Amino acid sequence: MSNIMDKLIDKIIELKSPVVMGLDPRYEMLPECVTNKYDKTLEGASKAILEYNKVLIDNVYDVIPAIKPQMAFYEMFGIPGMNAFYETCKYAKEKGMIVIADNKRGDIGSTAKGYSNAYLGKTKIEEKEESVFDVDFMTVNPYMGTDCIEPFVEDCKKYNKGIFILAKTSNPSSGELQDEKLENGEEVYKKVISLIEKWGEDLRGRHGYSSVAAVVGATYPKQLQELRRLAPHTFFLIPGYGAQGGKAEDIKLGFDEKGLGGIVNASRSLMCAYKNEEWKKNHREEEYGLATRKEALRMNKELNFFNEEG
Repeated sequence: MSNIMDKLIDKIIELKSPVVMGLDPRYEMLPECVTNKYDKTLEGASKAILEYNKVLIDNVYDVIPAIKPQMAFYEMFGIPGMNAFYETCKYAKEKGMIVIADNKRGDIGSTAKGYSNAYLGKTKIEEKEESVFDVDFMTVNPYMGTDCIEPFVEDCKKYNKGIFILAKTSNPSSGELQDEKLENGEEVYKKVISLIEKWGEDLRGRHGYSSVAAVVGATYPKQLQELRRLAPHTFFLIPGYGAQGGKAEDIKLGFDEKGLGGIVNASRSLMCAYKNEEWKKNHREEEYGLATRKEALRMNKELNFFNEEG
């Protein structure tokens, strides 16, 4: 049976690209050729962000499979920012890209159901049901346990959607909790990955991976390799590449023998490629989209783990 994870993996294989572009648009990183078009208000800033995102999408939709907008950078601009998020997701899907909402939701069952309705399922108004943000995947925080995960899993089944659950994150202080040992000597992140495998066992597709997936950082290669072995049916979203220090040889440890099993997030290195000094010597600021495309192609080459015979 095919699922949304199969669709993502098929796109990865088609484009030979295990790359997802994180769209985390800090206003100050936008080029002046965009920001100068709009008022210096929440609405103006949000319009600039949307224009910027669309140009980047136009330049990469045929070379990488997915985008991952981080909600914080839209919520901070209020309702106009949320509209920019909505329009960004809609535009990317129209271009055939997979959309992962990076919002790390996680709360008690009824609240989790509300979050899931907003992004994966539908909101019911009397007898009518409507999709709201309608993304393909969202990120989820598991630290309130199974009852906060179940509503998301139910909607994954019902609407053919997916979730990426935090397991071993890339930030420096993640070990304060995630590396702590339980009474049986097992680290917390290993317990979480075992739960993810269990939560996703009914949602495995024809590639062998479940649409209940995990976030595992590139900055901890030993744990990345360990978790690939412990969770053979769990697909990884791998942050920490590039600006955070994750290297291609480290990231490869999270992939299977076919060169599949993960997608690598890059945000600043793609969004700010136009700021590269070498690029600036020979290009106008208005060509920022081309700079992002060039960096995406470079990433594809560096992260080419595919086994053609597999």
